[in-house]
Amino acid sequence: MAILKFRVYWEEDESVYRDIVIRHTQTFFDFHNAILKSFEFDNKHQATFYRSNDHWKRGRQIVVERYEMDYKAEPLIMSETTIGSELRDPNQKFIYVYDFDKQWTFHIELINVNKNEELPEYPSVVRTEGIGPSQYGTKGMVNEKLAEIEEKYDLNTAVLPDGYESEGEDDDTGMEGEDDDDRVPNDEDE
Repeated sequence: MAILKFRVYWEEDESVYRDIVIRHTQTFFDFHNAILKSFEFDNKHQATFYRSNDHWKRGRQIVVERYEMDYKAEPLIMSETTIGSELRDPNQKFIYVYDFDKQWTFHIELINVNKNEELPEYPSVVRTEGIGPSQYGTKGMVNEKLAEIEEKYDLNTAVLPDGYESEGEDDDTGMEGEDDDDRVPNDEDE
């Protein structure tokens, strides 16, 4: 059984991509779900694949369901169409569009064909590069684990070792907050 490795690039930044491996007998619907999961998108919107050439020209559509739109040719249905049936050359390309209002567009390129199964589950993401686009707002580099670490080592609530004091506490001179320049000189200072 052939295992296909595709590189899925975000159209606006080719340094952001996911490598996904999938069996040639699996459907475009399986591939669609793997792409959404890899970029942390929900599965609430319309989507379509286009068979493409080397110049990213859109060809035959492969859709989740038939939408109310004009088609040049009758579209294929994702759940009924296997990946292997749509491969025309060893460097096959597809365009994937998700959420027709937002037009999230991804370029997909076949980068490897392997006969050996190495993973227990397909499709699988085998490489992640870059921070993907945020579907509903901003997505930063801070994740839950980093937030947990920051809470654990919060410096505002840290207990300091003996001999150390935090800012704002009185020192032993009894002159809290006064600078030496602000004092009025007396006879002993001269």
